[in-house]
Amino acid sequence: MVFRALQEKLKVNSGRKLLKKLIAQPKEPTNRTKGLHSIGIIVDMDNFPEADTFYGLRNDFALRPNGVQIIGYKREYDKTSPFGIQFFTDRDLGWNGQIENGHVTEFLSREYDVLINYYERETLLLKLLTLSTTARLRVGFSEVDNRLNDLILDTTLEEIEAFKLELKKYLTVLGEY
Repeated sequence: MVFRALQEKLKVNSGRKLLKKLIAQPKEPTNRTKGLHSIGIIVDMDNFPEADTFYGLRNDFALRPNGVQIIGYKREYDKTSPFGIQFFTDRDLGWNGQIENGHVTEFLSREYDVLINYYERETLLLKLLTLSTTARLRVGFSEVDNRLNDLILDTTLEEIEAFKLELKKYLTVLGEY
């Protein structure tokens, strides 16, 4: 029991070190052409369980069926509730700050035109995933560390339709859509 607690503490410390390094040396933006072809979405499913509503962005932005990739975060693994969204938990934090989850590995293997960070609560794993993802533009909320996002929208998690409307408006203004 003591060994497991020590092991978890060491993993968290190594994750924090990696986070500081990623913030100090941001990842190079993708060299993709202008336009909107793919959207990656990181959702805090503990605070916003309706992550499936983001699949509607395919129609809103006229994307291909695989144009929207969603990954969810839950604090603890719940075997009883089936989710259509792939997710990761705190147990997936590995050594050197890496997230050891096949769904996360697949999510990180892609490049995105827009990365939506749909969370207001700052957790180590969410920040690590945000900074490890290759994207041309990162969008999030004002409650989160402003170094994580390029575009900050002033809405709440519950206002999903307002968030989508603001996102579309700003992407049009920026010439991304």
